Amino acid sequence: MSKQTYRVCLCFKRRFRMKEAEVPRDVDELFASYSENGSMSVDHLHRFLKEVQGEEKLTREDAEALMESFLSEHKHKNVFQRRTLYIKDFFRFLLSGINAPLPLPPKVHQDMNCPLSHYFIYTGHNSYLTGNQISSDSSEEPIIEALKRGVRVIELDMWPNSSKDDVHIMHGGTLTSPVKLINCLKAIREHAFVASDYPVIITLEDHLNQELQAIVAKMVHETFQDVLVCSSSDTFHDFPSPQSLKGRVVISTKPPKEYLETKEGEDGSVRVYKSSEEVGWGKEISDLAMKVERGGDECEEEVEDPSQSQQPPEYKNLIAIRAEKMKGGIKSWLRVSSQKAHRVSLNEEKLENAVLTHGTEIVRFNERNLMRVYPKATRLDSSNYNPLIGWMHGVQMVAFNMQGHGRSLWLMQGMFRANGGCGYVKKPDFLLKKETSGEVFDPNKRLPVKKTLKVKVYLGEGWNLDFHRTHFDFFSPPDFYVKIGIAGVGCDSSMKKTKTIQDNWTPVWNEEFEFPLRVPELALLRVEVHEYDISDKDDFGGQTCLPVWELKRGIRAVALHDWKGDKYKSVRLLMRFEFV
Repeated sequence: MSKQTYRVCLCFKRRFRMKEAEVPRDVDELFASYSENGSMSVDHLHRFLKEVQGEEKLTREDAEALMESFLSEHKHKNVFQRRTLYIKDFFRFLLSGINAPLPLPPKVHQDMNCPLSHYFIYTGHNSYLTGNQISSDSSEEPIIEALKRGVRVIELDMWPNSSKDDVHIMHGGTLTSPVKLINCLKAIREHAFVASDYPVIITLEDHLNQELQAIVAKMVHETFQDVLVCSSSDTFHDFPSPQSLKGRVVISTKPPKEYLETKEGEDGSVRVYKSSEEVGWGKEISDLAMKVERGGDECEEEVEDPSQSQQPPEYKNLIAIRAEKMKGGIKSWLRVSSQKAHRVSLNEEKLENAVLTHGTEIVRFNERNLMRVYPKATRLDSSNYNPLIGWMHGVQMVAFNMQGHGRSLWLMQGMFRANGGCGYVKKPDFLLKKETSGEVFDPNKRLPVKKTLKVKVYLGEGWNLDFHRTHFDFFSPPDFYVKIGIAGVGCDSSMKKTKTIQDNWTPVWNEEFEFPLRVPELALLRVEVHEYDISDKDDFGGQTCLPVWELKRGIRAVALHDWKGDKYKSVRLLMRFEFV
C-alpha cells in the first residue's frame, strides 16, 4: 500500500493512501462455493464457468487452458505443477482480459450467406478526411485507420486536379486539401482485409468527365486486379452475400450522365456550425431524438435511366452495385419494382422526416434493398447522429464520420463489436420478414418486455496506471462515478448513475441496476465513467458500448476505451450481468 502526496498550497500538503482493489463480497462467496480448503482446482473452475458464467460449451480442457494461461500471464512459477487458484488469484482472474463480456477470441458466428441487404454494414463517410469537413487535410491515413477498426464501406469523393489530367480525392467546395486517388486505392488494397476477410465496398461520389472516368477505371483495375468484383449485370434480383464476396473489393456509385459540379461552398464562404460534439463528449443519446416536424414527401431525387449514361464501358463495368437516384417522393420510391434490388441514399434529416410518416414502409423496403444514410451538411466538425434511427428501420449503411468522437460514434463501435468484429452484423429476423400476423416491425409500437438485464457495478481499477496522478484533480485523487444504460428503441433507452466515490483511484460502488428490454436484439449497453468536478464540467474517465445480444452472463472484466474508441491499457470495471 503506497501513498500519494498532493500540494494544496506552498505550505500545505495532503496525503492519500493508495489502496488495492478489495475482493467484493459476491466474489468471496462464489469462491467459497466453488473451492475446497481455500483452493480452486481446474474442476472447480470448470464448474464455476459453466454454472455462473454461462459457458455451457466449455470443456474441462478449455478450463485447464484458461487457468494455465492466467497463471502463466501473471508469472507464477511452476505453472504446470500448480493448477489451483487461491482467492486473490481468482479475483485477479475475474479482472483479467481473458474474462471478457463478449466472446473471446472474437469469432464470426452468424450466417454470412444471406444477401447484403440482410446485414448492418460498418460504413464510413468522407473516409479520407483527417478532421473537420471544411478545412482539414485529405489523406489515406484515415482510410487505413478505419479499415484497421473493421470499417467495411469507404467513401471517396472524386474530383479533377487543377490541370484536369489526374483525379484527386477531396471534399469539394471546401478548403480541404486533396490526396491523390491512387494513394487511397493502394491504401485500401494493402489494408482492406487486416481486420476482416469480408468484402470492402468503395462508394464513389463522382465529379469527373468521361476522360477521367477512363483513368479511374484503369487505376482501379490495375490496383485491385482479381480482387475486384466487376459488373456482370446492371441490376441484381437480390444482392450477393458477404460470404460470396469474401476477400473482394466492390465498387458502388451512380452511373453519371455528365460532369457534375457540387453546390456546396459556391458562395466562397465557410460557415462553422456548433454541433453536439463540441460540448465535452457529446449530447446524451436521448437528446439526439428526431426533432423534425411531420412533412410530406421531401425526397427530390429522380430515377436515372442507366441506358442513357455515357460513361466509358471500362468505367461502367467497375460498378458492381449501382446507386440510384429515385424520383418522385418517398411514397413513390418505397414502392419500386420488386423485380430487382436497389441501392439508394439519403441524408439523416430526410430519413428522420421519412420515418415519421413511412416508418414501416422503410422497414419493408430495406428487407431487400440497400439504403445508405449519411450526415447532414451542417455537421462541419465531423460530428455524427443517432445511428439507431437507421438501424431500427433496417438501414444497412449508416454512414459515419469516423474522424470524430462522442456518444454516437461509441454506439457505432459497440454495434460492430458483434459477430466477431467482422464489420457485418445480421439484422434481427423481425427486420427481414413479416411476422406471422402479417405486420411489419414498427419501432414506435410499445411491445411487451422480452427480458430484463440486471447489471451490477462492483469496482474499477487501472486509472492510476494509465493517467498521471494530477490528470483529474491537482489537489486529490479522482472522484469517480459510472453512468450506465441502454441505447435502443425508444421505450428501451435509459441512463442511470452510481454514487460518486471520493478521492479514490480504485472506487468501489457495489450498485445494481435493472433494464427491462422490449427489443433486446437492437439494444446496446452503454458504460461511461466520469470524474466529478464541483467547479467545472466533469472529466472523462472511459467508456465502452456492448451489444446486449452477445453479452455473456456472470462476473466480467469490462475494459474501457478513450474518446476515440482505443482501449486503455489498464482501466477496467468489474461487473455482473444476468438476464431474467
